[in-house]
Amino acid sequence: MKPTPQQLAWQAAEFGLFCHFGINTFYDKEWSDGTLSPAGFNPARLDARQWVQTAQAAGARYLIFTAKHHDGFCLWQTDTTDYSVRAAPWKDGKGDVVAEVAQACHDLGMPLGLYLSPWDRHEPCYPDAAAYDRFYTRQLTELCTRYGPLFELWFDGAGSEGRVYDWETIMAVVDQHQPNALIFNMGRPTIRWVGNEDGLAADPCYYVVDDTSVSIYTGRKDAAPKSYMPPECDVPIRQHWFWHDDDLHTLKSAEHLLGIYYRSVGLGANLLLNVPPNRDGLLDDADCRRLMEMAGEIKRRFARPMPARLTQRGAVVTIEFDQPVLFDHLVLQEALDDGQHVDGYVVRAGGREIAAGRTIGHKKIHALPAVTARELTLELNTDAARIASVNAYQTGHQRLPELNAPFDHALFESKMMRM
Repeated sequence: MKPTPQQLAWQAAEFGLFCHFGINTFYDKEWSDGTLSPAGFNPARLDARQWVQTAQAAGARYLIFTAKHHDGFCLWQTDTTDYSVRAAPWKDGKGDVVAEVAQACHDLGMPLGLYLSPWDRHEPCYPDAAAYDRFYTRQLTELCTRYGPLFELWFDGAGSEGRVYDWETIMAVVDQHQPNALIFNMGRPTIRWVGNEDGLAADPCYYVVDDTSVSIYTGRKDAAPKSYMPPECDVPIRQHWFWHDDDLHTLKSAEHLLGIYYRSVGLGANLLLNVPPNRDGLLDDADCRRLMEMAGEIKRRFARPMPARLTQRGAVVTIEFDQPVLFDHLVLQEALDDGQHVDGYVVRAGGREIAAGRTIGHKKIHALPAVTARELTLELNTDAARIASVNAYQTGHQRLPELNAPFDHALFESKMMRM
């Protein structure tokens, strides 16, 4: 299976920033039930340019924003419901957060994606499937026609277990107005959820999958054919998705964030890291500093590859340096225009195996004990594959970064259900 040009562009982006923001931000909630008063929504210093500039400084190449979470509160001037910024004191009810984010992304050249929760705990017509499908289609149409090109549409499956939406009608909106947008998880997905909220992929990381096995909310009862559908790894920078004033202690260390990067981007998946705006409408200073620590270290480690010549003959790739070099990282990239082919490989230096794995995909990062070599050999399981690049780096770090703060699901659940 071959990827579309849009999928290749999305994979090349590698790293995006997720911004969970909404009515929950102002009531110390993770999930709420649609009854929180819009009177509490008042981000007096909201600055979407700060979000985008921070994302770009961190090396993120796209931004996903929560236009509507499960509570149903809409962050744009919607004509579908009164439960929106139109009922809030912010800007006397005339504000439009989606518009401000879209304008900032347009001005700064940042691709924008929007999250529109299918599950809606506020909307009275939600129990009536047909009525809600019409309602949801109207909301999606507003978002797809008012804010310019969208890079990704994020359809979260939470709360929709067992629900069958009219995806044929819903996706017709996307086909008409945003045909180049990547679709996450539901409907007619072109990218898939990695399967956890820890930000972690695995080896092998396959791009061609049966979408009924990775996206269970398509509404189709028959088994779907295999599709090219690379994974996205979503993870919050703190314990929670929305900003809270009592969880600074859960902010992940720079080492942990690097570990996530190695195990997402470094295993061929995209990383979507959530950094939530606070009640002022700004990204938190502590989160920004930590994000910059992570970004600075990634840049330091991978900014200067060692010059090398690459020659491929069938299933064997030779990498030659001008002189013997000392390195502790290898970064492999497969050419994906014709699809993903590598499913087993070995890297040798002087006949000695120094690295091995299953898939390479868009990118595969190996941290190694220090190696000195003038020539490397990459042996592939198939001569159908083409290697785009093999780069060596001397970083001073010979091991994978540690994941020293695993996701505490019990703590997350307690905050999520605090009503």
